[in-house]
Amino acid sequence: MKKLVSLFVALLLLAACSDSKKEEQPAELVDIKSSLKVSREWSYGFDGDAVRLRLALRANEANGVVYAAGFDGEVVALKANNGRRIWRAKTELELTAGPGIGEGLVVVGANNGVVVALDAATGEERWRHQVSSEVLAEPLISNGLVVVRTVDGRVVALTAEKAETRWTIEQAVPKLSLRGAAAPVVAGDAVIAAFDNGRVMSVDLQTGDTQWDTAVGTPSGRSELDRLVDIDAPVRVVGDDIFVVGFHGRVAMLARDSGQIWWARDFSSYRGLAVDGSLLYATSAEGAVVAMHRNDGSVSWEQAALRLRALTAPVVDGQAIVVGDYEGYLHWLSAVDGAFLARAKTDGERITNPPLAIAGHVLVQTDSGKLIAFKTVPKS
Repeated sequence: MKKLVSLFVALLLLAACSDSKKEEQPAELVDIKSSLKVSREWSYGFDGDAVRLRLALRANEANGVVYAAGFDGEVVALKANNGRRIWRAKTELELTAGPGIGEGLVVVGANNGVVVALDAATGEERWRHQVSSEVLAEPLISNGLVVVRTVDGRVVALTAEKAETRWTIEQAVPKLSLRGAAAPVVAGDAVIAAFDNGRVMSVDLQTGDTQWDTAVGTPSGRSELDRLVDIDAPVRVVGDDIFVVGFHGRVAMLARDSGQIWWARDFSSYRGLAVDGSLLYATSAEGAVVAMHRNDGSVSWEQAALRLRALTAPVVDGQAIVVGDYEGYLHWLSAVDGAFLARAKTDGERITNPPLAIAGHVLVQTDSGKLIAFKTVPKS
């Protein structure tokens, strides 16, 4: 509940600010010369109106099967190549996060704090467990544990077999924060978790013992709105390096073993980043897509033509970067220089969560619950 109140307060503050000056409008889309041919392959629709709730529902894939969930409580397994349904389960919950997949389980979280584990092969329910508050981050499944991040600043590890609590860690939640939570990420024998107070923690996966705790964002400014330093996007782990980005904060590279910050630069994002080769890609709070060099954070290129279009985090699709926007458009940008390669429209509803790139396809789930698969091929 605190998260929802926080969102309303933030919106009221923003509305008050807009009274004193002319509000800048989102950039209008202009025609582009496409070098990729985009075709819609298949789609699947969930019931339940989740528009503008900014839920953490995003399709996931393993071994040619796509797993997805809807706000109405439905969880499905679909063939990735054609969208044919393998199984469907009804949880009778208002789902808000997931599915997380792994070790034969499909795990989802609900707005009332209930976590449900289903059998990945059949959809049969294995267990359900009540955690402390709403789940707005994809559950993590690794080494016999299901790790769940809740909006009240807790991370809890449950046994994958019986949902018994193994450990819990907690960070303080600021008075005002964005609606969202960063999904925990596994790195070797550790879980890396990021929090609304701008901190990133590494804890032992089996025991929950803290290995390091680093402040990436430091609150500053006169108002509570200025002092937001939420990290609502999962960190990215590449070898011995961890990349993280936060709101009103910084994008930074940390050492995986110690949490030491190797480099950091001012950058504000509530969406997240992607990493590929020598570059990392991030969408700023203002709607710019920026490519930075992984070794020092210097900018390689920036695409600003999508300003204020509430972009998703970027995903890497071959030689392209894909982002979604508030009008339901997908944009393919060149990973080399940020030039537009293609554009496609979904169902016209906001895309909050990043697309999923798999085996030559890009899957996206809009906030209305529509799951759509696209395929791209170079134009001859």
